[in-house]
Amino acid sequence: MPDNSRTPRDGYVVAVIGATGNVGREILQTLYDRKFPVSKVYALASERSAGKKISFGDDDVLTVQDVAKFDFKGVDIALSSPGAKASAIYSPKAAAAGCVVIDNTSQFRMDPDVPLVVPEVNPEAIARYKKKGIIANPNCSTIQMVTALKPLHDAFKITRVVVSTYQSTSGKGKDAMDELFNQTKGIYANQAAVETKSLFTKQIAFNVIPHIDIFMDDGATKEEWKMVVETKKILDADIKVHANCARVATFIGHAEYVNIETEKPITDAAAREVLRHAPGISVVDHRADEGYVTPAESAGEDAVFVSRIRRDFSVPNGLSFWCVSDNLRKGAALNAVQIAEVLVRDYLSVRA
Repeated sequence: MPDNSRTPRDGYVVAVIGATGNVGREILQTLYDRKFPVSKVYALASERSAGKKISFGDDDVLTVQDVAKFDFKGVDIALSSPGAKASAIYSPKAAAAGCVVIDNTSQFRMDPDVPLVVPEVNPEAIARYKKKGIIANPNCSTIQMVTALKPLHDAFKITRVVVSTYQSTSGKGKDAMDELFNQTKGIYANQAAVETKSLFTKQIAFNVIPHIDIFMDDGATKEEWKMVVETKKILDADIKVHANCARVATFIGHAEYVNIETEKPITDAAAREVLRHAPGISVVDHRADEGYVTPAESAGEDAVFVSRIRRDFSVPNGLSFWCVSDNLRKGAALNAVQIAEVLVRDYLSVRA
């Protein structure tokens, strides 16, 4: 791979691939909100979106360019979220041109030569980006879980995790959010849900579907498999993980009930104290009405919120907690931008 090290300067040339999608738009907003040092930003998408206008911050408007025709030479960082098939084409192309790619799709996550990174958990893994010029962003449900697990693992050594997720429709894209909206509206108008069903296997409005992604040979869905293998790659290969993933009738925000077993003795008070001092975590845990955070309240927020911390007395060292996060922000855009921030701080600049 080309040597991407350089002397410090005012800003970096950044390309956002898949800029017109939910995550792409959120990436652009997050870059602006966090004052990421850019000198130039390119918005890239498929041919059908070329020529569209998209906002970058309060004043700038970007013209979307066709990613298939774009020359990545001179681009420092690409934040990519166009879908796995497109990433298989354009992420290697951008990397070959000397660009460091932060890929938000499933295409490269389990590639042994591509680091899979959550900055609060394993920022040191970013150093391995030079092998292929690509850094993978984990699955949204994995990101929020391992952010909460990391400080607990450091303090108590987690041996087993069982997680049940309640994932919003935005995790499947804007069209899925539209399907929830149209089904809900249609049901109130006495329209059969089947008439507006296309992306989900069952009615999503007023419902819960225990099925995300394709089924695998062992009966798990691919989403459940992702949570298992990604957690092991990011956090600790020795942790046993079992995941149950469901889609729920919400627009933004993923929720998870997480149950852990630890090697060292653990109490709810000790866990609460550890989590309160952990980066990226906000503990809202009051044993009273409204003393917890729900997905609706996480929308637009950067933090991973942890509530309902309590001992699991069915095992010697057990603990359960409730975890919610905005899946478009920390579960995608924010995590990618945080990776880029570490990249420019530690790897793309040469200290004097």
